[in-house]
Amino acid sequence: MKTNIRLTVLYDNNPLINNLQTDWGFSCLLEFANTKLLFDTGDNGKILLNNMEKLGIDPKSIDIVFLSHFHHDHTGGLKDFLQMNSKVKVYFPQSFPQEIVDVIYNSGAEPVPVSGSIEIIPNIFSLGEIDGKIPEQSLALVSDKGLVVVTGCAHPGIITILEKAKTKFSHESIYMVIGGFHLHKTNANEINDVVHQLFKMDIVNLAPTHCSGREARIMFEEVFDKGYVEIGVGKVVEIY
Repeated sequence: MKTNIRLTVLYDNNPLINNLQTDWGFSCLLEFANTKLLFDTGDNGKILLNNMEKLGIDPKSIDIVFLSHFHHDHTGGLKDFLQMNSKVKVYFPQSFPQEIVDVIYNSGAEPVPVSGSIEIIPNIFSLGEIDGKIPEQSLALVSDKGLVVVTGCAHPGIITILEKAKTKFSHESIYMVIGGFHLHKTNANEINDVVHQLFKMDIVNLAPTHCSGREARIMFEEVFDKGYVEIGVGKVVEIY
């Protein structure tokens, strides 16, 4: 049996639920089997923990922290979170700056540097550190409906990331891609090219958030139609 997934957006610059605070950055909680994984920690630990409290999520219930890349809007909440719960494994790209690695070590959490693709628990994988101007790892989950890929900012390129996922999981279709696609500073022609390349990959559902940008989100919705998923802080996506 493959993995059923519940994903809750904890931190995002796109609003959705009124009583939750928005801020530039990204974090989400993934729940599967008996495991809870925190993907990135947003920019500000107080905002992250406050949103978690309002959503009824206990930081001490988290088992794993997965950090996509070293930028502050994805790691800024780490120290505050680890002060609440240091009994976690923290997966991070091996090229992380030492100052962030020290935060993990000094908290008492278990650091797990990542280079190549690894299986974290059954059916949950890091795609490995992908080189680019900013090295980054993405998360791949094998569900009953197909592959779910979660990205932080997609600095190496969302196409590059998904091509690696398709190569590694050649027998799986891509059911959903969710996260930042880093198109907010990209011109319309380049966005249009990315949108149509993704459409040709036969992705069932697409959920761009954070640094994807308003113009890109509009284009994705026009092209993907019912396959477009609106994302903002507090959004819950269930894949069963």
